[in-house]
Amino acid sequence: MEWTFDMTLKNRQLFAHFLKHYSLEQLNTVPKDYRNSIFWNIAHSVVTQQMLVYKLSGLKPLISEDLINTYKKGTKTEHEATQEEIDHIKSLLFSTHEQTVTDFNTGKFKTFKAYTVSTNSTLTNVEEALAFNVFHEGIHLGYILAMKNSL
Repeated sequence: MEWTFDMTLKNRQLFAHFLKHYSLEQLNTVPKDYRNSIFWNIAHSVVTQQMLVYKLSGLKPLISEDLINTYKKGTKTEHEATQEEIDHIKSLLFSTHEQTVTDFNTGKFKTFKAYTVSTNSTLTNVEEALAFNVFHEGIHLGYILAMKNSL
């Protein structure tokens, strides 16, 4: 699991770079031929990790239901994020990751509800959810890297 957690942290550091170095306008722009903004992709990644790891394990997510409902699968950019929202997601990138590592290492994830993801793979335990999450965040990092050239 150490590798999975390390890859997640590295992905999150790349996300944080965009939140720190891109303007509010750049983070909120939905480029032509895209459905979402850079900010949405990052917020969606935080939300998805919480749903895959905590909700499917029957645990309360570390983020609000409001945030989940705004950025879960099937949503799209509906509003321009404020600097306060950007700062909040920036802090969640690392606080949720650190707490997940702690919760995993202390055995908090005891049950798991199997879930079939969009690649038609079925996650059957928290280890698979954490591994799939690295793949998922990589997809969204790829979108962001492609989008940055359209800004």
